[in-house]
Amino acid sequence: MKTLKLCLFTLCFLGTMTIIHGQTADEIIHNFIENTGGKTAWSQIKSMKVTGTAKQGGVDYPFVATYMNDGRYVIDVNIQGASFIVEAFDGEQSWAMNFQTQKAEAADSETSFNVKNEAKDEITGPFYNYKNKGYQVELLGKDTWEGTETFKIKLTKKPSLVDGAEVENTEIYFFDTENFVPLAVASVINSGPDKGATVQTVFSDYQEVDGLYMAFSQINKFNGQIGLEMHIKQVAFNTEIDETIFTMPE
Repeated sequence: MKTLKLCLFTLCFLGTMTIIHGQTADEIIHNFIENTGGKTAWSQIKSMKVTGTAKQGGVDYPFVATYMNDGRYVIDVNIQGASFIVEAFDGEQSWAMNFQTQKAEAADSETSFNVKNEAKDEITGPFYNYKNKGYQVELLGKDTWEGTETFKIKLTKKPSLVDGAEVENTEIYFFDTENFVPLAVASVINSGPDKGATVQTVFSDYQEVDGLYMAFSQINKFNGQIGLEMHIKQVAFNTEIDETIFTMPE
């Protein structure tokens, strides 16, 4: 009888271990999308308006970020009572305001190309329909993030252009093994004055908005040091948007 019980226990244990070790990147991503609202619900989002407060260099300032599902977006911050566009994309051209001249300036063609490659990720995130975007995922196993057990997934997106040459464009995501939501993402800057620096974005305070769940707190770290904190106050989906805001002023 004891032998039979031992055999049954062993079979159950091995079955459980098979389930644990058999977890695939696709299953983790599927669970993530379902747990944050489901593919159908996300597919119905045409626009998203996010308001909140950012903190950088000890200074707090309000921001409004507006995104369209075709990739257009504009991020407007309020500095000492004045509107200032820190980043925008009209579907083809990336642009922003020059802090010194207070005038809008177009980004170079390479920057616009790289922005366009990933612009449609802004609302739904990169894992939504990732295969259709030409992205690849790889489960690297389990890891811990600040004491929480996570699934570690490598995301390879379309190559970036750096000085006219294609370079690998990868990110490492840490998914909570219980709720299947990202706790953090890490990558290495591959161009500019900060080339080689490690960038981490830490996600927390997931909240529900119209049946969809989003992280209302994001902290960006550069080589381990906090560079930017963003705390969302409100998210509105499918509201009426004045689409002229995406076009760079003459």
